[in-house]
Amino acid sequence: MKQKTSEEVWSVIVTTVEQIPGYRVKEILGVVSGNVVMSKHLGRDIAAALKTLAGGEIKGYTEMLTEARNIAFERMVKEAEKLGADAVIGFRYSSSMIMSGAAEILAYGTAVKLEKI
Repeated sequence: MKQKTSEEVWSVIVTTVEQIPGYRVKEILGVVSGNVVMSKHLGRDIAAALKTLAGGEIKGYTEMLTEARNIAFERMVKEAEKLGADAVIGFRYSSSMIMSGAAEILAYGTAVKLEKI
C-alpha cells in the first residue's frame, strides 16, 4: 500500500486529543478504524532468534510493525474520508497476537465534522 510522503497531506486532521485549537466539534460521525494482521516469515524468525542471543533491537520486526501501523492508519483515515470527516479525534493504536507468529495492529478514533470558532 502506498504511503504518504512528506509532501502529501491527509484530507483529515488526526490527533490523540479531544479538542483541536480554533475549532469545535460540530458533529460526531462515529468510530472509525483500520486494521491489518501481519505475520513473520522464516527469514525474520531465524534472524530474530540469532539476535535474541546477542541482545538488541530486532530490526526486521521493528520494520514489520512500522509498516503495519502505517497500513492501519491509512485504512482508518480512508474510512473517515468516506464519512466526510474533517478530523479523527482520540486517535489510538492497539495490538494483539492473533496466533503464533501473527499480530494485529488496529488504529481507531472518532470521526468528526468541525467548525471554525
